Amino acid sequence: EKIGFPVLVRAAFALGGLGSGFAANMEEFDQLAKKAFSASSQIIIDEDLRGWKEVEYEVVRDCKDNCVTVCNMENFDPLGIHTGDSIVIAPSQTLTNSEYFKLRETAIKVVRHLGVVGECNIQYALHPTSERYCIIEVNARLSRSSALASKATGYPLAYVAAKLALGKDLVLVRNSVTQTTTACFEPSLDYIVAKVPRWDLKKFHRVSDSLGSSMKSVGEVMAIGRSFEEVIQKAVRMVDPSLAGFDSSALDKKDAKSYTGDADLESQLKNPTSLRLFAVARALEQGYSVDKLHALTRIDRWFLHKLKHITDMSSQLTELNSVLDINKDMMKTLKCNGFSDEHIAKLVRADTDEVAVRRRRVHELGVFPYVKQIDTLAAEFPAQTNYLYMTYNASEHDMAFQDNGVMVLGNGPYCIGSSVEFDWCAVSCVRTLRKNGVPAIVVNYNPETVSTDYDESDRLYFEELSFERVLDIYEAERSMGVVVSVGGQIPNILALPLSKQGVNILGTSPSSIDCAEDRNKFSALLDSIGVDQPRWCQAANIDAADAFAQEVTYPVLVRPSYVLSGAAMRVAADREQLREFLETAADVSDEHPVVVSKFIVNAKEIEFDAVAKDGTILNYAISEHVENAGVHSGDATLVLPAQKLYTETQRRVKRIAGNIAAALKITGPFNIQFISKSNDVKVIECNLRASRSFPFVSKTFQTNFIELATRAMVGLPVHPANIKLLDLDFCCVKSSLFSFNRLQGADPTLGVEMASTGEVACFGQDMHEAYLLSVMSAGLKLPPKDKGILFAVGPLDAKESLAPYAQTLSNMGFKLYGTEGTAKHFAEREVAVEALAKPSSSVHPNIKDMLSDGSIGLVINIPDALNRVDESDGYRIRRTAVDFGVSLITNEKGAIALISALDNIKEIPCLSIQDYYALGEASLSYNKPTQRLIRSNLVGSTTSSQTPRAARSADQFDFLQSNKQVQKANIESSLLRKRARTGSLSAPSTEQLPEMMQIQ
Repeated sequence: EKIGFPVLVRAAFALGGLGSGFAANMEEFDQLAKKAFSASSQIIIDEDLRGWKEVEYEVVRDCKDNCVTVCNMENFDPLGIHTGDSIVIAPSQTLTNSEYFKLRETAIKVVRHLGVVGECNIQYALHPTSERYCIIEVNARLSRSSALASKATGYPLAYVAAKLALGKDLVLVRNSVTQTTTACFEPSLDYIVAKVPRWDLKKFHRVSDSLGSSMKSVGEVMAIGRSFEEVIQKAVRMVDPSLAGFDSSALDKKDAKSYTGDADLESQLKNPTSLRLFAVARALEQGYSVDKLHALTRIDRWFLHKLKHITDMSSQLTELNSVLDINKDMMKTLKCNGFSDEHIAKLVRADTDEVAVRRRRVHELGVFPYVKQIDTLAAEFPAQTNYLYMTYNASEHDMAFQDNGVMVLGNGPYCIGSSVEFDWCAVSCVRTLRKNGVPAIVVNYNPETVSTDYDESDRLYFEELSFERVLDIYEAERSMGVVVSVGGQIPNILALPLSKQGVNILGTSPSSIDCAEDRNKFSALLDSIGVDQPRWCQAANIDAADAFAQEVTYPVLVRPSYVLSGAAMRVAADREQLREFLETAADVSDEHPVVVSKFIVNAKEIEFDAVAKDGTILNYAISEHVENAGVHSGDATLVLPAQKLYTETQRRVKRIAGNIAAALKITGPFNIQFISKSNDVKVIECNLRASRSFPFVSKTFQTNFIELATRAMVGLPVHPANIKLLDLDFCCVKSSLFSFNRLQGADPTLGVEMASTGEVACFGQDMHEAYLLSVMSAGLKLPPKDKGILFAVGPLDAKESLAPYAQTLSNMGFKLYGTEGTAKHFAEREVAVEALAKPSSSVHPNIKDMLSDGSIGLVINIPDALNRVDESDGYRIRRTAVDFGVSLITNEKGAIALISALDNIKEIPCLSIQDYYALGEASLSYNKPTQRLIRSNLVGSTTSSQTPRAARSADQFDFLQSNKQVQKANIESSLLRKRARTGSLSAPSTEQLPEMMQIQ
């Protein structure tokens, strides 16, 4: 009330603006404050400065008070959008000299005043016309912007900050790029960098697409060039490889329509969304003036003039009749402004394709890109590292190409389905090549990855993973071959078109990759080698697909080809859904066929990860999903080694995989997904590349599968590891992390299209232990006994199977609540459950009230129908749970696994990964203190500082040498306790015991 509405509400100690937002009145403020307090114990209320410029400085200070500003960055979007969701330009382009030095001087004063030693990030709001500024926040740590600043300048902020924390000063630390100058300098750049975020909001039902103070993007790209037009066009293509450059075509896609809906162009410009850049393009195409656009968007006029320049050039191109009308000067100008061959081909339109434009550019006009080096000092000193980019705004290469290395294509931006797992694969591949004396050339453009660290490879190209650019680099480097199978889906799609241009693809042949990716060809291959699969047909039209679906009976699965993370994959329960899903699938994968197959209900899904050479499998891993089929493998909880598969099922899986590997002559990594019901095994799909689960199986088996695959692909001798699945004395469980709390309105349910944004994996002595640790690491908060557990179960068979587990929770002392239907069903099974009114009812307190006031600690909600999108009570329960930070489980098998684990486990020993690998060996020695975990005193135990375990006399435990002897024992008050296998037999001291985490 003092500063007046609107205000910005921010939660303290929150990352990515979690729990923040703008409030226009007291009612909105109350709602925001409630949610913010569920994420933090303190909130900050700021005046509303939307429309101001947002500027960031990265500052480094040492213990001797030397201070340098490493990088200054400016947001393309005005204040009001979280910096993680903004397009960021470095160095700043629109500040006056006076503004730049004023903010730099303030940054240094603030850092000195706060006494920061190391790296610090400071964010400003700057008034667009006066020089008034406010400090938004100071992060005295490495932030998201620090990673960008490091990659943008070549100044390794984390490395320097670590040295400074150890007491060194900036004069003593070397500049890693030149290796001759000191780190006490401010980088000068002879290029410009653009960071553009990547969103995946289209994967969620009912999610709001508006951008604000809470971050929603899942990844980002960074483009390097020598003009703003060049970098913004590069960045647009990097974020979405299906786009050719800066134009409004993104607004015409079917999934874009679901966001923009009926919103007219002006409201799309006024209210920022993930598609606003394309709305600006549409406005420029329709003849909006720069001033009018500035008034609507508050984006600086300098940026808008540059974007208008691109649009003007595009409209000139559309007037040409043929690519032959483009002369050398015009081609050079187009390329200097970031137009790709594909974009030029689309604009000229006269039946021209990308290859024809390339032929004209390279062979007829002789227009090539040049390779330039990032050297931090604008070419004043020679650089020792090979940190490179390509540009047409140059006249010569900065280096000679002599070693014909192997190109490794990276994973592009982090997005749902392609995350750090593929970066791990790319880095493992590069390290294996270098270890064996093969020069490695990395092509990637994600500033958040390890593969884009310039000391990881012999040469790093911070460049697009497009057909045009990969071919440019391949020809410039005269590379001996390209690895496409360790970077996820983007490189995989390039395999066939590149090989047609004579590029040597290492590993599995591109024709085999095409056979596995094209759903139609792959299904035909399985039929030809006699491998079973769910019945399928190619969807030529809705009538044919519907006739097939009625023949095999609904539900059916709609599956496009050449997609990652199940994009546009859906389960259709009737003709209406089938028609809608077929339209979306055709939109996602228009050049490749869409297949409709029978969806098998209540079947188990099995994951097979392996490495082969010339069609023979070298090493493999079989893991199972906790959830039944119907949850995407990237969202499912994975268990390795499989705990509930028949030996016969595992034999069949291995035999079928061997047949497929031989038929496709696989060399390198691959992954096959199977579905099994009562020992009947069918193949769902095969990916001839590293899969998301490769790091997980490699770490579980202590064997790097990618190292083996790399050796196979480049023809080095291979030595398969001796892995015996039954001899593993531990279990590993991988759980997924979801970002539903950041996605306002999204329905937090799981389906065949992937929704998770990260994952964790934990080891345990058995499945219960590993599962419990894994879901807790993924953010599930175990409910305390003073809070209730709510059951809201839709399907009748799920009610039936969960009733005994609800009784287990009741026996453990939890208070159970249920929706009316669930409570009635449980009561018939003699389970005591208190019925609560649904959120839509006028009775109070209802479920929504109980969730928002913290009376419920866990919600088990099993939704009723597939693909339900209407606003049901179930949706309201799930959404309220997520908004107020209450743990939520929406899968029946997941709920059963959690309750079984809670029932079986009372404490968990804190063991390192080396201890797990050593389980079953003669003895375990602890040569370092074990981590102290959160412990709660058990009923009746002492309140001294000793651990609950050490508080009892040591003779109650006999520590075991052999893993075979481990069993559950009743110790004191018949609590089920897990034995910690630890220590040597002779040790009398309890000090050597591992710390125990109590599960209450």
